[in-house]
Amino acid sequence: MVLMKRKHQKTLELIFTRPTSGNIKWADIEALLVELGAEITEAEGSRIGVRLFGERRVFHRPHPSPNTDKGAISSIRRWLEVNEVKP
Repeated sequence: MVLMKRKHQKTLELIFTRPTSGNIKWADIEALLVELGAEITEAEGSRIGVRLFGERRVFHRPHPSPNTDKGAISSIRRWLEVNEVKP
């Protein structure tokens, strides 16, 4: 387990909650990914590139709501699990 600030730990716990939560703010997920060592790059429109675990993934920042959709949360959960990041 990675030592991290309580706020990031809480976000990680929410990502792994079942059923998948629809109330996780994208800014909190982005901050967690940065805490884990991600490099974030702006892309076209609301897209961002996330380089982490030697991979690059593209995500869409949600708008107008700040909450992340459940599909994106599931995708992030699987990505973290494969790379042995768990709450």
